[in-house]
Amino acid sequence: MLLSPEVLTLQILNIIFVLFAFVAFYLSINIYLKWDFNATTSLQYNLEKQSTLTATIIKSILVIKVPLFLFFIFTLDKLSSSLTGAMCASGVVDATSYGLYLFALKIINIYLFGFWLIAHNLDIKKENLPYTKIKFAFFILIFVFFISEVILETLMFNAIDINKIVSCCGTIYSTTNQSLISNILTINKTLLLTLFYGLFFLLFISYKLKQSYIFIIVNFFFLVISILSLILFFSSYIYQLPTHHCPFCFLQKDYYYIGYILYSLLFLGTFFGFVAGFLHKYKYYYTMSLTFNLVYIIIISLYPIVFYIKNGVWL
Repeated sequence: MLLSPEVLTLQILNIIFVLFAFVAFYLSINIYLKWDFNATTSLQYNLEKQSTLTATIIKSILVIKVPLFLFFIFTLDKLSSSLTGAMCASGVVDATSYGLYLFALKIINIYLFGFWLIAHNLDIKKENLPYTKIKFAFFILIFVFFISEVILETLMFNAIDINKIVSCCGTIYSTTNQSLISNILTINKTLLLTLFYGLFFLLFISYKLKQSYIFIIVNFFFLVISILSLILFFSSYIYQLPTHHCPFCFLQKDYYYIGYILYSLLFLGTFFGFVAGFLHKYKYYYTMSLTFNLVYIIIISLYPIVFYIKNGVWL
């Protein structure tokens, strides 16, 4: 394992998180099996106190986990200087067979913890706490994903070999590379951009027509197509290089950390879109989803527009 200060910090925090998560997991099972809001027994009174404690633990993990995800990306970028051939976080992710799966799982877990927090807020607003059993049953599922993430992260850092030459982002995101990514880069750009802007239009239409489940489905595809279009098309204008398609390099200082803003907007837009689809009576979730997604589209679209105005050509 690379014993850098950043990796040690992540591992120590993981140990702390796991300890608290086990406590929350145990209490969640107990609450789910024995909860009866209409009961007036001492057991129910204790369960209500346990539910408050458990909810506090879960919320604390979420509050720290979101900025910790950004720190994880920063750590990968920092580690790239220790690996021969790596120029950014892409090389570190590609250095082991666990990197890509870990990255995807971390994103999924942030969504899941966010969904839990929404369910918790809805639950405590009702006097009869109607969603208590549901939200703690949901955390039991989240716990499995969370432990899987911790295990994968440990395996990834242990598997990194500083003596091994890894691929740089220019090689990984190249059409000449025989991989899934190279096949993605051959997608027709016109088709991809049509889907990108068309899906946002469908989001607006599904909102106007009050089609909540369609809103969820379109948000999912908007997330996928947004990431693909960012890698294939918009990244070239951020870097002002037609052959540079890395989804990590624009997280660096050289590009004013714009990647953090773009990914945050995309996450918030699609997250509130998923929530709005399930909780369709809460209109402000629709508004938040459309607003964040619209701001993302405006910012990302400005890059090719400004480039064309300055240079008179498209990349």
